[in-house]
Amino acid sequence: MTHVRTSPHYPQSDGKLEHWNQSIKRESIRPGVPLSLADAKRLVEHYVAVYNDERLHSGIGYITPQDWLAGRQAEIHASRDRNSAEG
Repeated sequence: MTHVRTSPHYPQSDGKLEHWNQSIKRESIRPGVPLSLADAKRLVEHYVAVYNDERLHSGIGYITPQDWLAGRQAEIHASRDRNSAEG
């Protein structure tokens, strides 16, 4: 992974980060209505845990990022194929 600087005040040059910011606001901050900085930190920590450990991501084959990093893609897809064949 390499560090790349984007143009300041030009969100189109950093779409992935902008999408992350939009998602965390829409799915965590706004619905949670934090009343303090500590409350906001708690909401963000919970969102990041769910995002990485529970939420299925279509871009990586409908598995969690944690499973993808652990190299469990083939095992998960094989299990799904078996369940769908039985089913």
